[in-house]
Amino acid sequence: MANTAPAPDKPLVVLNQRTIWLIFGALLASMLLSSLDQSIVGTAMPTIVGELNGVEHQGWVITIYILAIAIVMPLYGKFGDLWGRRWPFLVAIGLFTLASAGAGFSQTFHELVIWRGIQGLGGGGLIILSQAIIADIVPAKERGKYMGPMGALFGVSAVAGPLLGGLFTDHADWRWCFWINIPIGLAALVTAWFTLKLPSHRSGRRLDVAGIVLLTLATSGIVLVTSWTSLTGEGGYDWSDGRLIGLLIGTLAAAAAFVLVERKAAEPILPLHLFKNRTFTLATLVGLVIGMGMFASLAFLPTFLQMSTGSGVTESGLLMLPMTVGVMLTAIASGFAITRTGRYKVFPVVGMAIATAGLAWLTAITGDMSMILFGVMIFFLGAGLGLVMQTIVLAVQNSVDPKEIGTATSANNFFREIGAAVGTALFSTIFTTRLTERLTDVFAGSGGAVDTSGGAESLTPAVVAQLPEALHDGVVNAYTDALAPAFWYLVPLLAIGFVLTLFLKEVKLSDVAGMVARGEAVTEAPATVAAAAPTSTGAAADSADDERAR
Repeated sequence: MANTAPAPDKPLVVLNQRTIWLIFGALLASMLLSSLDQSIVGTAMPTIVGELNGVEHQGWVITIYILAIAIVMPLYGKFGDLWGRRWPFLVAIGLFTLASAGAGFSQTFHELVIWRGIQGLGGGGLIILSQAIIADIVPAKERGKYMGPMGALFGVSAVAGPLLGGLFTDHADWRWCFWINIPIGLAALVTAWFTLKLPSHRSGRRLDVAGIVLLTLATSGIVLVTSWTSLTGEGGYDWSDGRLIGLLIGTLAAAAAFVLVERKAAEPILPLHLFKNRTFTLATLVGLVIGMGMFASLAFLPTFLQMSTGSGVTESGLLMLPMTVGVMLTAIASGFAITRTGRYKVFPVVGMAIATAGLAWLTAITGDMSMILFGVMIFFLGAGLGLVMQTIVLAVQNSVDPKEIGTATSANNFFREIGAAVGTALFSTIFTTRLTERLTDVFAGSGGAVDTSGGAESLTPAVVAQLPEALHDGVVNAYTDALAPAFWYLVPLLAIGFVLTLFLKEVKLSDVAGMVARGEAVTEAPATVAAAAPTSTGAAADSADDERAR
């Protein structure tokens, strides 16, 4: 018979291992859906925009999804803390699944963009609430073995997304890039409906409407500025365009106003006092660095493979599998090691060191290199990434008050998403500029035999494969000469991330789940209930207080 703790004012949730595993399964499925859809349309994009007549605006298919996710991340985190996470999570799954069906049945390009935006509104909640819910039902001391697989999903989706997109486009229909989400989403929704028995509650404090509006404006501005400056040709802008300058000024003004509003808000959407917490600040900065450095560099490797090896979309995805294996192995192994030892600092330190070295190693890639050697390189890079990503989320969750788990988790993910947008734009600008210069030199000697009026963006792997041997080698070398040295611009970023991890403090992992610490749940284990009952805030809150005191 389950034990109960003193909490007569509200019903308590009883957590047992069977319930936790069922919830965990729904969370994994939900996170996979959201992270997969950030990359699955990339390889299918030419077919999609060609069929729906949206070539000149194709960037919006990806931009609107990233924008929606970035905007709602802090909102889901805060709303979950204020009102409970059950209904926000169910709404997020419902929105994502409905929008996936809508995107798959879209008959015009504008319809697709609208449905992709709605997908992002649901997808942002799936990422944040999944991480916050696992913190609610599993103590930090045991959470590593759950967070490891969650971290591995990001690595899996980064490679599986383009691979699946290519398979669906080549052998079925691009619409299956979206329809595949429907059965998984429905299964996750049904599972969550019956197993996600999380408490709902009301907050008497006034919602931070001004903060939400200003954060939305600032986030939109950041994503749009970085997206538009990273595009070449149609849809892109350069800094001579007054509209881009105006957008940047408006973004900075909204960000400054947001900080001022948050300092006075009764219930801020992003509490500034979190940044007084050393662990939160350092871990969030590491997440920002990972977003700027790692995801920016990985975005261009499949293109390099297609150009250098002549492989198709599907084949280039398969060649990226070693990175996925590296992420999965280290993310899962480190999660179990953290659960066994109770110590976590060593993993982000070692992970950032490996990732920095791995990125530096990628500066040695060549157009004719062995794919086995390339696989070893990206396996090394993925191994470093797997040690860091979910470990820093665990560190953040363990260092804050249990009442702010959702807010802190969403803030950490939000800054990583912003870092990815900014880093990708900067790296794209560096890479494209170098590539254009080198291709100009390559085709200067072609005597007009090859039409290059479309620029670098007009070169496809199929076109390159048909070029005369000398010209083909010149184009491949141009891609290599543009990409490999560009990695050096990112290496210092990751080195900074490594230095930041050295200053992380090893805060003792809480042995009480978030819901138990807040007095909203009990476990079936009498010893655990007895240990949790005397303090309503629990060990995690004590750790947070100690951390803030430091």
